Amino acid sequence: MTNSAHFLPVKKKAFEHVERSHMLYELTEEQQMLQDMVRDFSRKDIAPFAEKYENEHAFPEKILKKMGELGLLGMGVPEEFGGCFSDHLSIFLAVEEISRVMPSLAVIFSVHCSLFCYALHLYGTPEQKAKYLPPAASGELLGAFSLTEPGAGSDATNLKTTAVLDGDTYILNGTKAWVTTGAAAGAVLLFARTREADRKKLSAFIVEESNPGFHVTKIEEKMGLHASQTAEILLDNCRIPASNLLGGEGKGAAIALNCLDGSRIGIAAQSVGLSQRALEEALKYAESREAFGKPISKLQAIQLKLADIATQLEAGRLLMHQAAGLFDSGKPFTKEAAMAKLFASEAANRIVYEALQIHGGYGYSKEFKIEQLYRDARVLSIYEGTSEIQRLVIARELLK
Repeated sequence: MTNSAHFLPVKKKAFEHVERSHMLYELTEEQQMLQDMVRDFSRKDIAPFAEKYENEHAFPEKILKKMGELGLLGMGVPEEFGGCFSDHLSIFLAVEEISRVMPSLAVIFSVHCSLFCYALHLYGTPEQKAKYLPPAASGELLGAFSLTEPGAGSDATNLKTTAVLDGDTYILNGTKAWVTTGAAAGAVLLFARTREADRKKLSAFIVEESNPGFHVTKIEEKMGLHASQTAEILLDNCRIPASNLLGGEGKGAAIALNCLDGSRIGIAAQSVGLSQRALEEALKYAESREAFGKPISKLQAIQLKLADIATQLEAGRLLMHQAAGLFDSGKPFTKEAAMAKLFASEAANRIVYEALQIHGGYGYSKEFKIEQLYRDARVLSIYEGTSEIQRLVIARELLK
């Protein structure tokens, strides 16, 4: 591609307003301080290295270590176990800020806090909490979550992995798929069938990567989120202590559904953060790119796209805040979480499409950030419940 474009100096004021949205849901002073801290950390300690990790498909271990030292990995962990327990909205604000500079890292962080640590905090025995939460809070141990299998995605009742009690141990056999952080996690919250005749009787287990019979067999080559390792795990007579059963036998389905309700808000937060960055990139390009003797930001066709992007972004953020607010207040939030995930993820895909279109041919080049955001966004409407499943969840809640 020949470089025949004309660019103008960027006026900072043109996109300063994206720093702080005027939300209907006002943040508390503590939430605002947390958001500012994570934003500053993301810019200084994540952004300069994000491209290298993505290009090399490398796991961001050094950044995660800093996040542990800063206390971010312990946001969902009570103080008595070494964490800095906070409300759920604060965690989602952190997810949004991280996703704004490195979406791959945001999903690692979200799974660790909103799925692994949350489940241990909610359902773990005192012994399980004492063993796993302190190292999870410090970043010494990363947590993963494994429900999906090669033949069981949206239909979780079709799980084939089995767990058979043998004295004071369980023996696990099966294959788990699409496990975020699966190759780097010290422990995985993993779901298996304990009563083979009953499709709904799933159980949850804490499985360590050091357990005999635990094998990472593949790292998926994905369209996007290259710095987030997504693994396939083989359980070949994997023997774990019976004490690693979480929440009781047959309680796995309820645990998974409860955890996924909260984590779907995390996906909405990832979507909002990625969309925010796409808007910033589109504004920056539109102000600097010249066509027909003026910046393309002066063209009505571009202005209409920017207006639509900003409107969808704010709508997604509001839905995310509403669901998080219900979650923190202890009120039912299943429908609102599904709505937030559905809208924000699909909006993110529309937003990156239009932001790339604003870039024209340069948007198709890896030279510009929007190309990566376009690829990263696609999975948002797929993982942790596809858009189709979110619509079924919403309809089910409406028809109760």
